[in-house]
Amino acid sequence: MNEADSERIAVRLERKHKKARSLNEADLIVVNMCSVRKPAVDRVYGLLEKFKEIRKKRKIRTILTGCIVKKDLMRFRKEFDEILEQDKSFKDFPNYAPQQTALIPISTGCNNFCSYCVVPFTRGTLKCRDHKDILKEIKKSAQQGVKEIWLLGQNVNDYQSPADKKIDFSELFRLADKIKGEFKLYFTSPHPKNFSDKIIKILAQSKHFSKYLNLPVQSGDDIILKRMNRPYTVKKYKDLVRKIRKAIPDINLSTDVIVGFPGETKKQFSNTEKLFKELKFNIAYINKYSPREGTACSKLKDDVPFKEKKRREQILIKIANHG
Repeated sequence: MNEADSERIAVRLERKHKKARSLNEADLIVVNMCSVRKPAVDRVYGLLEKFKEIRKKRKIRTILTGCIVKKDLMRFRKEFDEILEQDKSFKDFPNYAPQQTALIPISTGCNNFCSYCVVPFTRGTLKCRDHKDILKEIKKSAQQGVKEIWLLGQNVNDYQSPADKKIDFSELFRLADKIKGEFKLYFTSPHPKNFSDKIIKILAQSKHFSKYLNLPVQSGDDIILKRMNRPYTVKKYKDLVRKIRKAIPDINLSTDVIVGFPGETKKQFSNTEKLFKELKFNIAYINKYSPREGTACSKLKDDVPFKEKKRREQILIKIANHG
């Protein structure tokens, strides 16, 4: 999502400014921040020292936008010349030619409030984009020769066009699939809780679907899933995967998982390990838990040592890489 936002920011800037070849040559620097994971926030703090070094040599103007939690906002007000509220208008289509990939937001924000996730507090609750604008951008991308088109949202399943309530995500995808061109359609991220039979059927019949699906599980233990406020069970997730693989046998399935969630015991982690061995994901994105300010579980003790988180991460990486 942040990469798509950055493309749209660039469109606006390039109307009045010329793109610098590097940070060291720039007079105006816009930082589009992501607060979902701590390392991304740390990179912004790291930039502050770089700005100080540049300012010793010449004058620069710095602007911060994107997903920013309150604690960081207070500090950054002192460090950046300006802080802009994140744009949620979905305006400014990028010119994708000669790019191979188009990143097209269909919504921003989220209503799920997973206990570890900062998105509802930085991007707000769900706001969907008019389906006509989405289809227009897909068509433009296809005409420019783009080969990969990504439909983006924090939870694409929750999509509902503000212009026509009958246009949900499955219907949006069906309409996108009718657009002419030599391209593949991707989307991220769906939620297992409402990945419907209708979506599966449309994907199975699609001519443009990439046959790649990221379906975040986050944990293979029901107790941890409940603490995460993920409203499905491991059994429901496994049943969904089997249903998808039956309908689309050559699907490439990836997942996201968090290791070292507060209170996660070795036995609970072993359930995630078993799930990985059973489902044999093609790709796995494994993240070590880090508390995010404002989330429900930020009040919980981060009681799994970093070394143990790293050990669990390596176990899952090994299974994902070697089966």
